[in-house]
Order: sequence, then structure tokens, then C-alpha cells
Amino acid sequence: MLMPKRAKYRKQFRGSWEGVATRGAEISFGEFALKSQEAGWISSRQIEAARRAMVHFTKRGGKIWIRIFPDKPVSKKPPETRMGSGKGATDRYVAVIKPGTVLFEMGGVGRDVAKEAMRLAAMKLPVDVRFIERDRA
Repeated sequence: MLMPKRAKYRKQFRGSWEGVATRGAEISFGEFALKSQEAGWISSRQIEAARRAMVHFTKRGGKIWIRIFPDKPVSKKPPETRMGSGKGATDRYVAVIKPGTVLFEMGGVGRDVAKEAMRLAAMKLPVDVRFIERDRA
């Protein structure tokens, strides 16, 4: 699973979900992509599940680029713990997603194969996404 090798700080605040993506909003590598329609957090497990769904459907054909990385630690306190005693330990890592962020890209496969693979990947994600294509200009 994806996670940072090292971090400057072990724990982070939650932060706000305002605004739209300006960076990472265009197709850079492949011909087809999944673009988010809403803000949210995507965990490293969800990214891996979506990647596996695409790889399985394409039978390891073509190339897949993951454009997001889970670098935000989310902490969780153990069950049945009393209030107080500080913030919990890091439970998982998430990628912060804004509307318009390109999540995955795919190249080297046909449009129909890419669309179906991306549809299967979209089912594994907690945010609404849209299938987009590179402009052929």
C-alpha cells in the first residue's frame, strides 16, 4: 500500500475542503483519465483496490498512472478509550482530493476497454468521478 517513507510531522489537522483543483487537473501522461467531481479523502487501500480493478480488467495491457498519493496521516483512538489522553496513533494515510483532480490515467488501450476499466475503478472510490479523454487537437 502507498504511504510516505518519512514525514516531517507524525500527525496533522483535518484541514478544509474548499476550492477546486488548479494543479493536477489536466491529463499529462495517458489518453484517458478519471477526474474527481467532488472533494474528499481517498485512502491508500481504496487507491490500491481501484488500481487492481483496472489492471485485472485490462489483463495487464496498456499503462496506468496513479496521479494521487496518500500523504496525509489520519489518527484514530483505540475502541473503548476514555475521553482525553491526547490524540490517537496514526491509523491510515489518505490523499486529499479536490473537485477537478485527475486521479488515474491510462494509455495504450482502446477507448471501450479504458472506459470499462475506469468504471470498475470508480466503484472502489468514495468520490464521484468522470471519465475524460485527451483532446486530439
